[in-house]
Amino acid sequence: MTKDEMIEAIAKKMGLPKTQAAETLGVVLDEITKSLSKGNEVIFTGFGKFSVSDRKAREGRNPKTGEKIKIPAMKVPKFKAGKVLKDAVK
Repeated sequence: MTKDEMIEAIAKKMGLPKTQAAETLGVVLDEITKSLSKGNEVIFTGFGKFSVSDRKAREGRNPKTGEKIKIPAMKVPKFKAGKVLKDAVK
């Protein structure tokens, strides 16, 4: 499902114009992004948890040349599915 398809589904289910559904989805995604950028978790009980994980610096290889490169430490977003979501997917 794409973002546009999600907007269309929200608009249809909620009886909203697509512009309002797009705004609503945009606000939700922005708030999740803001919270994660501050290092906070975002938890939707039953659905899942968004969090930030620290990746250590490591050594990798350039796939084209095979040359060793250093990959710096970084923070990455992470999602862990909740029980309700896992059960729905089964």
